[in-house]
Amino acid sequence: MAGIYLHIPFCKTRCLYCDFFTGTDERAKDAFVAALCQEILLRKDEVDEPVKTIYFGGGTPSRLSREQLEQIIEALFKTFPITEKAEITLEANPDDLSLKYIEDLRLLPFNRISIGIQSFHDTELAFLSRRHTAQQAIETVKKCQDIGAFDNISIDLMYGLPGQTLDIWQQNLLQALSLNIQHISAYHLIYEDKTPLTVLLKKGKIRPVSDELSTDMFSMLIDMLTSAGFEHYEIANFARNQRYSRHNTSYWQGEKYVGLGPAAHSFDGKSRKWNVYSLSRYIEEMKKSQLSSEIEILDITTRYNEYILTGLRTQWGVDLSNLRKLFGEELYRYCLENAEKYLTGHLLSIDQNTLMLTREGIFISDGIMSDLMWVK
Repeated sequence: MAGIYLHIPFCKTRCLYCDFFTGTDERAKDAFVAALCQEILLRKDEVDEPVKTIYFGGGTPSRLSREQLEQIIEALFKTFPITEKAEITLEANPDDLSLKYIEDLRLLPFNRISIGIQSFHDTELAFLSRRHTAQQAIETVKKCQDIGAFDNISIDLMYGLPGQTLDIWQQNLLQALSLNIQHISAYHLIYEDKTPLTVLLKKGKIRPVSDELSTDMFSMLIDMLTSAGFEHYEIANFARNQRYSRHNTSYWQGEKYVGLGPAAHSFDGKSRKWNVYSLSRYIEEMKKSQLSSEIEILDITTRYNEYILTGLRTQWGVDLSNLRKLFGEELYRYCLENAEKYLTGHLLSIDQNTLMLTREGIFISDGIMSDLMWVK
């Protein structure tokens, strides 16, 4: 069992770009925690292998109190076979991480924290509707380090913002590198449907950065982080000393996981299912020990496409021997035939029967992966 994901659907405020299932009404937190603990009990039989990772995501899990987190963790450890060295991650925002809250977290078994910083420039943070300042972000990381609460700290950064320059992006990266953290996730801003960000775009009030500038920012990201000793192990993720996100890596390697909470997704190797997209309905159903979910049985071509997509995103690539064994000769040949032009163009490579993106291929990875997928 790869792990367990818990979706905590609360935020103090919503960010300009966010399209995740979250809400800002926190009055239902206690009822949600009770419902989540009930779901843990209801789904105990779905986990028949040792749990290696637990990930509290959202939303903003740091909106929960120590007592609420403790209640959830107690239910998890009572119900599931969690390994002694399981990676247990908490996503958090800098403005929630007071010294008292960090000290409270030390009393819980979290051993990894992922801090949503996004930028070290106050003007960018204000544009994104983030609540913290750049100085708060810096001080938060240092507090986590100084009191010894976490020795495995990840931060999120965002680039490709309207008006962002290459110099500003470089300053963000230099500041991140100065913090001596173990992991950095860096994402290009995406204009998701029905978000306030996309409304501004459609009204002509903001302009996206050019494709050329986006490419330059991504190139700078790779060069600066790898030069500083980070391993570029997934398109948007970098780690020092092999401190990968073990939980997310298990997704990319196709391992099983159980998703708990409203809108959470689960994968058992053959099917994907997801919980109801309604907090109120989720809570009411859990009071009755019932759970509404939808399920998709994944046919062989869908599983093949996901195998290509997730494998090529990482430095471990696509194991061609395993692809042949899992999906058969036809799809194996299809993959190699469609990869040929990218192999010739040095955008893909094969090493020890593993298909991987080259440095040049990473920049057009979406197109390459699309061409290798089976179109029904």
